[in-house]
Amino acid sequence: MIHGYEEILEGLPTPRAAPSERHERICQRLHLRLAACLATFSAAQLLQCRSRIQLSPNTSVCPDLAVVTMATGKLWLVAEVVSPADHHTDTVIKKALYEEQRLARLWMIDPRYDNVEVYHATPYGLALKTILAGAECLTEPLWPTFRISMQELFGP
Repeated sequence: MIHGYEEILEGLPTPRAAPSERHERICQRLHLRLAACLATFSAAQLLQCRSRIQLSPNTSVCPDLAVVTMATGKLWLVAEVVSPADHHTDTVIKKALYEEQRLARLWMIDPRYDNVEVYHATPYGLALKTILAGAECLTEPLWPTFRISMQELFGP
């Protein structure tokens, strides 16, 4: 059974509800697919789901999925599976925090609409690159073997 957890967002303790069963299935599918891809890619490390990451002295987050660079240990990719109960925290507050960190990639996964918003870093912050749904696939150009269809990600 998955329990709720707490993040510290700009000094404020922020309780997070326990993820739903569907939320967990989506996390597991994405984690397994990415782990298989990164097993042969030595420049990046996939962390365990919801590993605590210290962004600043007063901010620690537990993203659903996180990849750090091996050379610097810097956060490179975050995937957040958006929960209806605390949608604002993921899509507004944490997105702004990741932007401040100059995160290279952010995937906002929304089970309500079965879509994924893909953001890339730009000199001006995170920019929405695409929204994937239906028969489309989530890929990452730096990891050519990574590919997961929306049907597989959101399927039963």
